[in-house]
Amino acid sequence: MRVAVPAPLYKTFDYLVPQGLTLAPGMRVRVPFGRRQLIGLVLESPRPEATEPDGVRSYKSVSEVLDAEPLVPGDVLELCRWASSYYQHPLGEVIATALPGVLRQGGAAELKQPQFLRLTEAGRAALDTLPARARAQHALLHTLAAAPQAREDLGASAAVLRKAQQQGWVETFTAAPEPAPVTTETPPALTSEQAQALQILSADTGQDMKFSVTLLEGVTGSGKTELYLQRAADVLATGQQVLVLVPEIGLTPQLTERFARRFGADVASYHSAMPDAERTRTWLRARAGLAPVVVGTRSATFLPFRKLGLIVVDEEHDGSFKQQEGLRYSARDLAIVRARHAGIPVILGSATPALETVLNAQSGRYRHARLTRRIHSAAPLTIRQLDVRSRPLNNGISAPLLDAIGRHLAGGGQTLLFINRRGYAPVLLCHDCGWQASCTHCDARLTLHRTRGRLICHHCGAQQTIPAQCAGCGSKALMPVGQGTERVEDGLRTAFPDHRIERFDSDRMRKRGELERLLADIRSGVIHILVGTQMLAKGHDFAGLSLVGILDVDQALYGADFRALERMGQLITQVAGRAGRVGQPGEVILQTHEPNHPLLRTLLERGYSGLCEALLEQRRGTGLPPFSHLALLRAESPQQALALRFLEDARKTLPAHDALGVLGPVPAPMERLAGRYRAQILLQSASRAALQKTLAAWIPALDALASARKVRWSVDVDPLDMF
Repeated sequence: MRVAVPAPLYKTFDYLVPQGLTLAPGMRVRVPFGRRQLIGLVLESPRPEATEPDGVRSYKSVSEVLDAEPLVPGDVLELCRWASSYYQHPLGEVIATALPGVLRQGGAAELKQPQFLRLTEAGRAALDTLPARARAQHALLHTLAAAPQAREDLGASAAVLRKAQQQGWVETFTAAPEPAPVTTETPPALTSEQAQALQILSADTGQDMKFSVTLLEGVTGSGKTELYLQRAADVLATGQQVLVLVPEIGLTPQLTERFARRFGADVASYHSAMPDAERTRTWLRARAGLAPVVVGTRSATFLPFRKLGLIVVDEEHDGSFKQQEGLRYSARDLAIVRARHAGIPVILGSATPALETVLNAQSGRYRHARLTRRIHSAAPLTIRQLDVRSRPLNNGISAPLLDAIGRHLAGGGQTLLFINRRGYAPVLLCHDCGWQASCTHCDARLTLHRTRGRLICHHCGAQQTIPAQCAGCGSKALMPVGQGTERVEDGLRTAFPDHRIERFDSDRMRKRGELERLLADIRSGVIHILVGTQMLAKGHDFAGLSLVGILDVDQALYGADFRALERMGQLITQVAGRAGRVGQPGEVILQTHEPNHPLLRTLLERGYSGLCEALLEQRRGTGLPPFSHLALLRAESPQQALALRFLEDARKTLPAHDALGVLGPVPAPMERLAGRYRAQILLQSASRAALQKTLAAWIPALDALASARKVRWSVDVDPLDMF
């Protein structure tokens, strides 16, 4: 019997089936693997001779069967096989990616009712008698006094919960089964553009349901989400399920809430920040057909559905859909493959679609629905470039931008300042000798984080205290150079002391629920100025935001990655789209030292679509994606020579192919990262089939190389990051 096990090996394994056991593909089994016991997945039904001991005594036997019936349905297993083949990754590890942790570790696949906690009368009395020092108990009882909570949502430690239960202050109860989905919100009237777009999106409805991909390209605020909701309603009415993919965890709550307002409490979430038990419950509910709509990040692409009828990929251009470790898959592309296998439609939504998607729409492979106008458009959005050459900057902010902030605040508007760099300053410099604080593990400078009193490497996470003097010359003339979100925030507090200013970056959002709390404060209007990274650049709808300032547009203009200008255009367009979304006049100011850069001017004068045309023309001339296909073989080792030696051996085993271009071995753009030296070989071909054929023949040869055992190596098909 063939079994896939979660091991970094490009093969599957045969095991004996003990007499009397019935196994089928998709069932989990516990099997001996070396000195360990691993949880594997059955790939094929056992052959009759596989249950007999004669002639097959060299095979090990299955230790335990964990499921009475197949856990992983055939369509998900087929998707895993495709992903393993295309992304050149071991099948056992692909299957492990498709399972939540509880099931991956052999836990029971039982759909239990969630456990909730509520306050008892004794608990209410204890609120008045608990000593002040019992802060954790006070917090728990106050939370439950407002409303019962799911155990995993409380955030209290096991010891605090145990004591509260022992004292009789709280009690556990099982929630009643959730009601069937119902429409709880009346859909709004569509604009003429929305109605036309919905007609395109609905071409494959009912008996005519079939596979299709439609790009829904709509400017921010044009009502793309309403079209998702109306298409989902059509699918749900037929008894089918809907999968909605979002690029980041931070976008999940608000989109889940939108769908729940329309369809009721059965809308589920699925992402890595959820507790394992909750993820497993969503996985099992989807499999049982009890989750009609699931909103999730890229791992939700593998969820089992009893009857999937529609996939929506929101912000389809976003690089977060590409997994950068382990199985390096694109959730957007895999969602399209899944839809093709299932014969169902896919909607790709974005204000700034990826160039690959734009080209597919232009060639007719994808349908194309456009929304060119905002729903609320009292006045057109004003975008202007601000040349800051020779202008003094106050913590990165020019005087004209400060004046604009004051003007909008006086008019009751909110302001967003965008800088895609967290921390106080990206460099700590000695004014006397020029020394810079650098990471000892990476080829990178340390970023100054003044609020935490640390120098931090944003690549490997290494930290150290801020030095009192220069490590090179002993001088105390250390100065921060450049701006990050912390420094901009400090400058704004000085300039606008009477206004509430909040910073939005991953450092600020460490506490659970902090992002949701601050987003609520923005919407209520109590926050006047926001300083943020790309965390605020997409998906959020702030009614009072009237001014957006982009502080440093130049850092993307000369990036080493050929995708840098595409990302620059997407980011600027997405950030600019936050302003003036609910009818009030919106203004966007871009600070730049490169006002004459041709592609920046193209973006400002012709919009994102004009930038796409220019970039596609460039890519066509250079033969870069989407006019070719790439694969990157990476290697890393504590010793520089070992990584290069493996890649040199790998180059010698590469099958000859006329349609293939090869670059390398060469050191990676950042050669040393987290104490390891990195190098790579880039393969490029105009033919996806030729590239895949080469990789399929090459990978087994790489696995057999003696030098491969001395390094970490990986293959990245369709890489987004050349770093």
